[in-house]
Amino acid sequence: EEDKKEKKKKKVKEVKHEWEVANTNKPLWMRDPKEVTKEEYSKFYKAVSNDWEDHLGVKHFSVEGQLEFRCILFVPKRAPFDMFETSRKKNNLKLYVRRVFIMDNCEEIIPEWLGFLKGIVDSEDLPLNISRQSLQQDRILKVIRIEMFEELAEDKEDFKKFTEQFGKNLKLGIHEDTTNRKKLAELLRFHSTRSGEEQTSLKDYLARMKEGQKNIYFVSGESKAALEQTPFIEAAQTRGYEVLFMTDPIDEYCMQQLKDFEDKKFVCLSKEGAKFEETEEEKKAFEEEKAAYEALCKTVKETLGDKVEKVVLSDRLTKSPCILVTGEYGWTANMERIMKAQALRDASSSAYMISKKTLEINAKHA
Repeated sequence: EEDKKEKKKKKVKEVKHEWEVANTNKPLWMRDPKEVTKEEYSKFYKAVSNDWEDHLGVKHFSVEGQLEFRCILFVPKRAPFDMFETSRKKNNLKLYVRRVFIMDNCEEIIPEWLGFLKGIVDSEDLPLNISRQSLQQDRILKVIRIEMFEELAEDKEDFKKFTEQFGKNLKLGIHEDTTNRKKLAELLRFHSTRSGEEQTSLKDYLARMKEGQKNIYFVSGESKAALEQTPFIEAAQTRGYEVLFMTDPIDEYCMQQLKDFEDKKFVCLSKEGAKFEETEEEKKAFEEEKAAYEALCKTVKETLGDKVEKVVLSDRLTKSPCILVTGEYGWTANMERIMKAQALRDASSSAYMISKKTLEINAKHA
């Protein structure tokens, strides 16, 4: 009877796990740029930057080879009010390594002049436990995409908004970034004697140059209105040469590094040594004039004494009686004005750069 009794069945629990993918979407930067819509870029930009406006421009690209990384960079519509403050967060790029977030305060990813860019950099090469020291030496950081600004320049209105907000950054890039200096020079915009209310590019300036003109002429000052009335541009306008107006303080630093553009040398009309192309007859006539007025120049120099370095006859004036010009290799008068306005300036060191002035007189002034 006992054998007939049914044996008790032992219950065995078997646990099965079924995994369901909650997020089937690829990260936006891993997708093909052709498949991403403007709305998706806009939504992603606002999430990354906490901005309430849409972006002005976007560059979505990947690099393969010795380096491998994907990147989405955004240009905001407006510059932050504290963009050049030393205490602010240097940039808004988030660094990922193989889709794993690493850091969002990575000053080494891009140079200071590109600190306004926002977006994502996702590397396939960097180790997950990368340190800031090794990040500084990594080659991935040397890849900068200037093409995104060139694409912006194709739309005149968008690029006008960009230069209004970030023109200083481009000029800071000219000063700091030797590798991309030529490309950045093509993006610069200035007012000129012929541009009216609009600004002109250096390429457009070259296209309008007179036949035989060898230099690009510019003058720096406080405002466009003041420069339009300056006597420094009189002879250039009489000869039909266009003159660029440099009204931004950073232009002074920019032009110290930008010596030429497409083999045309920059010449500052407020400095000594500014010359125009002359015929042999013009040169001969000017030499005769110099000899005739040599005694007058000597008398004026003796009268003024140490206030000026020398007194010479001018070939850049047509209406004004005289002008003071600075030395060819020192600061311009505008640069001296800027440096004197610095609250924490060192007067002893700036004295080395302040050159003595040359008085140029106009022999044709009636």
